[in-house]
Amino acid sequence: MLAQSTMTAPTCEHILEGLNATVLVFDQDLRLRYINPAGERLFAVSARQIQGNPAAALLLNADELEAILDEARHGGTSFTRREMTLDMLHAGQVTVDATATPAVDRDGRAEVLVEIVEIDRILRISRDEKLFSQQDVTSEMLRGLAHEIKNPLGGLRGAAQLLARQLDDEELSEYTDVIIKEADRLQDLVNRMLVPRTRPETTVTNIHEVLERVRSVLLAEFGEHIRIQRDYDPSIPELEGDRGQLIQAVLNIVRNAAEAAGEGAEILLRTRILRKFTIGTVRHRLVARVEIIDSGPGVPAEIRDRIFYPMVTGRAEGTGLGLSIAQSLIQRHGGLIECDSEPGHTVFTILLPVCSGVEKQ
Repeated sequence: MLAQSTMTAPTCEHILEGLNATVLVFDQDLRLRYINPAGERLFAVSARQIQGNPAAALLLNADELEAILDEARHGGTSFTRREMTLDMLHAGQVTVDATATPAVDRDGRAEVLVEIVEIDRILRISRDEKLFSQQDVTSEMLRGLAHEIKNPLGGLRGAAQLLARQLDDEELSEYTDVIIKEADRLQDLVNRMLVPRTRPETTVTNIHEVLERVRSVLLAEFGEHIRIQRDYDPSIPELEGDRGQLIQAVLNIVRNAAEAAGEGAEILLRTRILRKFTIGTVRHRLVARVEIIDSGPGVPAEIRDRIFYPMVTGRAEGTGLGLSIAQSLIQRHGGLIECDSEPGHTVFTILLPVCSGVEKQ
């Protein structure tokens, strides 16, 4: 027996409008009769614009969606398709679980209710939470380790200085110089591990000014050995941020990209605005997406999942702290850094809230 449609009760419509899952209702001719706000966000359409249209108006290829609508309508029972790929009109492909349920409206006419849950979004939330928790644990561990190293390191340097004053042989003094220089290098490393955990001193900041500052520093540092291109979205509004911390975070990533790509490196700085976007478990009205794209050899597969851990690096001369510090600085702004890499194309994506979170997931 067909279930009575839930769309007849205004209170139920109010509930559907508050759901994070997409809900669609198609009439007996499989034309869209209702779409909730989550569906408007997913398909990047307005209800007024799309209502009355067939499923094909929602997607580039609606074959799979139309198939489950037909299955539910003719079979008389709910039908679920797991990990279904939707070819969106404006946002590439999205992987979802979709359930179609036959129903009748209050006038007794057949209709089909479809619930869509974004698997990509669930995986993103899980991955973001993992990155947040990893950063918290490793930061605490490293701070404790750095404190343990700092005191004996100071004693070692002081002893080397005293010994150098007692030595008359210049050749022997070279050895104490090595000890002092290496102690200073390790001291600098420890200080970087102990990067202050102060909250950002936020001011109104233009993300493109941050990127231009980083670009000028890198061009001065590497000269003609690299090319830095820009593809900026001028619609991105100013955000609340600590300009110094943001410059340091972006500089660490871009410098890392330049060093990894080597001679003739090509780097692209690209910005875009994201709407109704989730970082961790918080959905933000607006998020600035900054992409640093390089043409280098890519992140080695064996360290790809650990690239933001301290002391993890693919270069023999690297310290493995630059990306970890950058992640820490961006997280203090409520943002996150992600990495997607393959030979010849590596993308570091910085996600920064422009507007405060509007809901918890």
